[in-house]
Amino acid sequence: MPVVGQLPGSAVASGSARAFGSALGSLDDLPGPRYAALARRVRERVASGELPVGTRLPGERELAAALGLSRVTVASAYRVLREEGFARTRHGSGTVVELPPGRAAADWPPHDTGLVDLAHAAPGAAGQLVPAYRAALDQLPRLLDDHGYHPGGLPSLRAAVAARFTARGLPTEPEQVVVTAGTMDATAVVLQTLVQAGDRVLVEHPTYPGAVTVIEQAGGRCIPVPVDAAAPDALVEAVHLAARQSAPRLAYLMPDFSNPSGAVLSAAGRRRLAATLWRHGVLGVVDEVSAELRLDGAQDVPPFAASLPDAATVTLGGLSKVVWGGLRIGWLRTDAALAARLGAALGHRQMTVSALDQLTAVELFARWDDVLAERRALLRHRRDVLLGELAEHLPDWQVTPPAGGLSLWCRLPAGLGSAALAAAAAPHGLVLAEGRAFGTGHAFDDHLRLPFTLGEDDLRTAVAVLAGLVGQVQTTAGRTSRAVAVV
Repeated sequence: MPVVGQLPGSAVASGSARAFGSALGSLDDLPGPRYAALARRVRERVASGELPVGTRLPGERELAAALGLSRVTVASAYRVLREEGFARTRHGSGTVVELPPGRAAADWPPHDTGLVDLAHAAPGAAGQLVPAYRAALDQLPRLLDDHGYHPGGLPSLRAAVAARFTARGLPTEPEQVVVTAGTMDATAVVLQTLVQAGDRVLVEHPTYPGAVTVIEQAGGRCIPVPVDAAAPDALVEAVHLAARQSAPRLAYLMPDFSNPSGAVLSAAGRRRLAATLWRHGVLGVVDEVSAELRLDGAQDVPPFAASLPDAATVTLGGLSKVVWGGLRIGWLRTDAALAARLGAALGHRQMTVSALDQLTAVELFARWDDVLAERRALLRHRRDVLLGELAEHLPDWQVTPPAGGLSLWCRLPAGLGSAALAAAAAPHGLVLAEGRAFGTGHAFDDHLRLPFTLGEDDLRTAVAVLAGLVGQVQTTAGRTSRAVAVV
């Protein structure tokens, strides 16, 4: 499973044309001549950030031998890349990766202002954040005579998180909660502590790329199981089959508004899935970062862990999506013994989480009903705006309207790839995350995730840019395909 920044750039760095060719993947599934397919694969890797600017590409002869192509085919692909501005060749230096003028590679780190950033599904701060910080400052003096280290989290915040779980239908004590520096921090401490080299981990397909990265860094092997927002409970049977065949140690799941698909398991579906994991002895690592962002229907779906013994599930959550990404407060919840083990592992890595941020989180939980009401209303409106714009300007894009969460998972029409679209959008100030970032291998280039977290004007601008680029991208692809006659 390729991870952004590792392939194929690392393969090139190793000097192996064969490794580079293998990392590019098969050309058989791409239309048009071989040279055009090869140029497209390289262009997609540059656009996604996997192939850094300045990387030296393999020599024509070596790459041709590695791929079983003629040298003329590779030379023609390199020519196309040079003409499009994705490569340059200098005598004695070979061919190196470039970006066209004004183009920015699509990567995961957030961008500065001035761009319409739809690569990151994260809204601006909730209106209650500043008042909560002010109230927290008033509380801070009572902590200042202490050393400031609070392993596992402030007692008041652990109690507030436990109370919220209990109110949602999952009875929880404070000792079952460990406070972390964000949901991703909670994900990392769980997976790095519990995954050993060679362990298999079930992941939804598509899924959140950050979790995949942590699993692989820990030496685990991801076993993808398909998830479909149009038939979310089909995940249960897929997990059953994968668990029976692969004997996984863990399963990383997002049963509530999965990122990026938006799928949400029904109450019956999550009970069946919980029973399946329990029967196969698989620990469920359940990411609930968007669980309370239901925009349609009743807010009465129980937490996934409510169907299992406490030790059978680790539930992850945080404030980044409901409140603000700049407030780095997350948590994990499991049985007390496992929580103590994970808390100790976290303590070895970082002594404590910001005391002021934790006090602010306590204040926010005191305002939680208001926070949720404001956030849900805002996201509901923006979701409907984005759906309306797509229906009007890009009616052949297929979308299952999500009942909650933060983004749309759009299936693109035949012949349109998200990598090429992301590369074309960058010069127009529109930053996108291509679909393959959420999949294994080379899956989901036919999908694009569009968050509805930005303001209405930005969403309208983004769709207008996309609508204007579709014909351009398809025309460019067609022009490249027709060029085969002269090669």
